[in-house]
Amino acid sequence: VTGDGAKDWLDTMFCGSIKRKPGRVALGYLLNHHGNIKSEATLAYLDDGTIWYGSAAASEFHDMDWLKKHLPDDGSISITSLTNEHTILVIAGPESRDVLSAVSRGDWSAGAFPWLSVRKAFIGIAPAVVMAVSYSGELAYEIHVPNAQLHAAYLALKRAGDPLGLTLFGGRAIDSMRIEKGFLHWKADLLTEFDPFETGLDRFVSLDKPDFVGKAGLHQRVSEGARKRLVTLAVDCADRPAHPGASVMHEGKVVGTVTSGEWGHRTGLNLALAFVQPDHAAPGSTVTLDLLGTAFTAEVIPTCPYDPEFQRLK
Repeated sequence: VTGDGAKDWLDTMFCGSIKRKPGRVALGYLLNHHGNIKSEATLAYLDDGTIWYGSAAASEFHDMDWLKKHLPDDGSISITSLTNEHTILVIAGPESRDVLSAVSRGDWSAGAFPWLSVRKAFIGIAPAVVMAVSYSGELAYEIHVPNAQLHAAYLALKRAGDPLGLTLFGGRAIDSMRIEKGFLHWKADLLTEFDPFETGLDRFVSLDKPDFVGKAGLHQRVSEGARKRLVTLAVDCADRPAHPGASVMHEGKVVGTVTSGEWGHRTGLNLALAFVQPDHAAPGSTVTLDLLGTAFTAEVIPTCPYDPEFQRLK
């Protein structure tokens, strides 16, 4: 995203306060005109003044249509898709900083390149844009590389990581890690049926902003009260996940719906995310899930598994 006023324009597209400092990455949420969730995106502010907008892999045309629909009529701001020109490599884990430091010049320490930072760099001989951010929630880096240099960047990372036990990881691992942190999946947990407060994204909303797309609708939604709340559930079974669409029950009545489920390997818990009626959303509340024909008890737990309260459940 480029052009005079691009930062101010993007600020009107997000419901929260967006940090604008060069070298930083901001996470935010776009709303539709009803005040419900439209999309989740990151804005990476590069030193040359350009802004990289990133969102879910499947949402390129969805987000592009929405953004272009709201562009100023004077042509002062331009949006160019980089999807077909770049690939993102993700390196994650407690030694990922060591691997990155071995293949790229500069100071990659936590002090010099903290979480939610972005900079241009070379990974071996490959030019890249590196962001300290990841859907896994671990110490991790997104490395955006032009397709023509992708193999060179991959080989450089592999050579540096092999002595440390570097290995590939897949989507199921990502799903497990992100659910443990309460990170949400677009079109699974982030739905246009619910507003950001119902989705537990209060900290990403600034109702005192002068204006943003969906502000009037969100005020209307808040005045009507919450219809559902997104919660994390710990399911009392260890041999099957809660599948999206499963009904959340209480005393024989449907009180919610599962949106995601996966085993948390770090927490040792069978976890699920679900939208439930507000009177069943408090931590400690118990509900029932029908998983492959068997009813299991599930307890509403703190969203972040590293909360001390989690230790009681392990």
